[in-house]
Formats: sequence, structure tokens, C-alpha cells
Amino acid sequence: MDEIRTRDPIAVFQAWLAEAEVVELNDPSAMCLATVDADGRPSARMLLLKGVDERGFAFYTNLDSRKAAELAANPVAALCFHWKSLRRQVRVEGPVERVSDADADAYFATRARPSQIGAWASDQSSPLDSRAMLEAKATEIEMRFDGRYIPRPPNWSGFRVKPQAIEFWKDGAHRLHDRILFRRTATGWETERLYP
Repeated sequence: MDEIRTRDPIAVFQAWLAEAEVVELNDPSAMCLATVDADGRPSARMLLLKGVDERGFAFYTNLDSRKAAELAANPVAALCFHWKSLRRQVRVEGPVERVSDADADAYFATRARPSQIGAWASDQSSPLDSRAMLEAKATEIEMRFDGRYIPRPPNWSGFRVKPQAIEFWKDGAHRLHDRILFRRTATGWETERLYP
């Protein structure tokens, strides 16, 4: 992995993700998002990456969800991607910012209509009396927007993790794995190799 030490870590990540999209059977963009609440208690959950570029790693959610509340209280996060078939992992850490309304609108417009309805129907992270209640609410939303454009809900948007550290891990024989850590500095990215 020495060859990646001289490259842009975002470009390396994009190349690894492209490889994963070929061989991973389910959700190659799946990632674990770890957040911390105002009292310092961590929580983690699986999400799908919805964009990565020089600005960072973007994902979308209900702004009333637990994760959004934790990011409002403590706007830092960690991500972990694991591609078992490739025997690779990438960890990302950094501050988090909300995406622009234009970015959120553009992404929402690409979602399948049933997913758009689901975004309106779900009071994410709130108690739910029954599955039937959720399905009834989804049916109500579907009827409300029957034959019409579905706008982005006002409580639905995205966040972007602005990486300060990106670590690439590759499986090695006899647990002698390869680890390369990129750290952002005022002048660019610095790299170092880590013990496995």
C-alpha cells in the first residue's frame, strides 16, 4: 500500500469504492456512522453513503432523528466502511456540517418515489405503536401526492463529514495487515504507516 501514501485520500477512497461496487453483493456504500450525544455517550448505526468528493462524505436523514440530534449537540462523527470480500476497511473522522438545501433537494429528487413517500411518513427515531400505523401514514402521504411531484420534507436533509483523518486498512497474511493513515494539515495531507 505504499503507492497510496503519495495520492489524494479521496481519490484512493473513490477507487476502493468503485472496486467494492463490482464485487460486494449488497450495499457497497454501506457505512457505520458513529456519533456522540451531548453527555458523551456514543451510538452507531449503518447508513448508505450518498456522495463523496473533496468536500467530504455525505449522507441524508430525518432531522428529527437521534443521529441528527446528536450531530446538532456534538458536530463530529466517525465513519467505517468494511468490504469483506475485498478484505479492506476505511475509517473516516472529522467535523460534520449540514449540506446545502440545493444539495438536499437534488438528492431527494433522485430517490425512488416510494422512498420519498417513506421520508414523509416516518417520524424517525420516535416511538411507533404498530407497523400498521406506519403503513397507514405512508398510504395517506401517497394519496396526498397522487400524480404530483413530491417535494423534500422540511425536516429531511443531509450531513457531510469533512475528513480530518482517513485510514486505509488492507488484510495481510498472519495478521500483518497494512494500515495507512492520512491526516489533514494546514498545507494538505500527511501520511504515516501504522502497526496493524
